[in-house]
Amino acid sequence: MRNSKANLRKSLIMFCILQFAICGLSCNDVFAFNVNRSILPDGLVLLHSENHNLPIVMVTLMVKAGQTTETAEKAGLANLTAELMSEGTITRNSKVISEETDFIGASLGVSAGNDYTAITLSVIKKDLNKGFELFSDILLNPSFPTQEIDRKKDQIKGSLRQREEDPSFLAGRAFRKEVFGEHPYGRLVEGSVETIDAIQRDDMTGFHRNYFLPNNSILAVVGDISAGELSGLLQKYLGGWKPGTPLPRVVRPPEEGKTRKVIRIEKDLTQANIIFGNIGISRENPDYYAVSVMNYILGGGGFSSRMMQSIRDKMGLAYDVHSFFAAYRDSGFFQAGLQTKNETANTAIDEMIKQIEKIKTEAVSDEELSEAKAYLTGSFPRRLDTNRKIADFLASIEFYNLGLEYDKKYPDYINSVTKQDVLRVAKKYLTPEDGVLVVVADQKKAQLKY
Repeated sequence: MRNSKANLRKSLIMFCILQFAICGLSCNDVFAFNVNRSILPDGLVLLHSENHNLPIVMVTLMVKAGQTTETAEKAGLANLTAELMSEGTITRNSKVISEETDFIGASLGVSAGNDYTAITLSVIKKDLNKGFELFSDILLNPSFPTQEIDRKKDQIKGSLRQREEDPSFLAGRAFRKEVFGEHPYGRLVEGSVETIDAIQRDDMTGFHRNYFLPNNSILAVVGDISAGELSGLLQKYLGGWKPGTPLPRVVRPPEEGKTRKVIRIEKDLTQANIIFGNIGISRENPDYYAVSVMNYILGGGGFSSRMMQSIRDKMGLAYDVHSFFAAYRDSGFFQAGLQTKNETANTAIDEMIKQIEKIKTEAVSDEELSEAKAYLTGSFPRRLDTNRKIADFLASIEFYNLGLEYDKKYPDYINSVTKQDVLRVAKKYLTPEDGVLVVVADQKKAQLKY
C-alpha cells in the first residue's frame, strides 16, 4: 500500500512536469520569474522565486565547500562527506531516509563538486513539511555511520578501478592533472583509491562542522510556496542552524605552462582518444561571454563549428569533434577532443591545431558571429524551463556573483560581442604553444610526431 502511494505521488510529479514542459512550448512568459534575495540573521543567503503554476517546490542549498577545501592527502573528502550525509542521521538510518523520501514521492540528494556541495530537494506542495524535515535532518544531523562509510568507500574505489578501462577517462584525468598541476582542480572529485583509504570518520565530521554553516551557504527555493510559508518552514526546520567561522580556503592559482607537454598513454585500441588544450578562465572573468562566442565558432557549435566541418565533414577523420571552456571559481581550462584511427592521429591533431591558430589570427565572418549569438541567446531559456533548473540557476548566479538580473542581461552580454572581441580572446586564451596534448592509443600504430 505504501509503495503504491509513493508511486502515485511520483507519477503526479512527472505529470506536472510534463504539463509544464508542454505549456512552455506555447506560453511566452513561462520563463519569466521574479526573485527576492535576503540575508537571514544567521548569514544564510536566501533566494526565493514564487511560482504557483505547479504544486511543486524545488530547493537547492549550495554550501561553499568542495574539492578546493580539502587537502591533497585527503582528496575525495568533500565527495565522501556528501555521499554519506543521506546514509544516516542521529534519528534515521539510510533505509528509513529512503523509505520516507519515497513515500512522499520526493527527491533528496547531496553531491560535491569542484567549488561547492549541493543539497537538493524536490517535493509536492502538500508534503512540504515532511520534505523540509528530511532535508534539514540530513543537513544538520548526519551521523556518518561506520558501516556506511566502509560500504561507500568500497563502492567509490570499485567505480574508480572500473573507469581505468575507459580511455576517455584516462585522457581526461591526465589532461586535468597536467593543466592544473598541484591545484585541487587537477585531481578527481572522487579522489583516488589511496586518498579515500586515508579518510577517516573524524575527517568527515570535521569537514561538515567547519563548512556546513548558514553563513557559508546559499539557499534557493522555487515553486508553489509563499514568502510567509517559507519563513515558517525555515524557522521550524533550520532555526537551530548556528553560524560559525568556516575554515579559510588556501588555494594557490594554477601555474600556467610555458612549453607544450605531450602525454602518451598506451592502450590496445583501434581508435586514438585525443585531448588538446590549455589553462582557461574563471567563471567571473568578464571575457567569459566573448570566449563563449569564440568557442561556439571554433568547436562548441556542433555541426556548424569549424572543427566539425573540417575534421569530420571534409576530412572524414572523426565522428565527433568538440571543444569547450570549463570555468570554475578559481580558474578553468580550454579543451578540444576527438577520437580517430590510430593511423590518422597525427593528421587530426594537425588540423585541430590549425583551426585553433586560424581563429587566433583571422577575424570570424559576420555569418559565423551571427549564428553563434543566435544559438547562445536562443538556447538560454532552456536553462530555465523547469523550477529545478531555476533553483540551481539562482544558487549558481549568487555563488559566482553574477547578479539577480543575469537572466535578463545575458542576451545583451552575448549580443555585444564583436568580431574584434572574438579575435582578442582567441589570442589571449588559446595557447597551443603552451598546450597539453594527451593521446591514449596504440602508440606503435599512432607513431606520434609530437
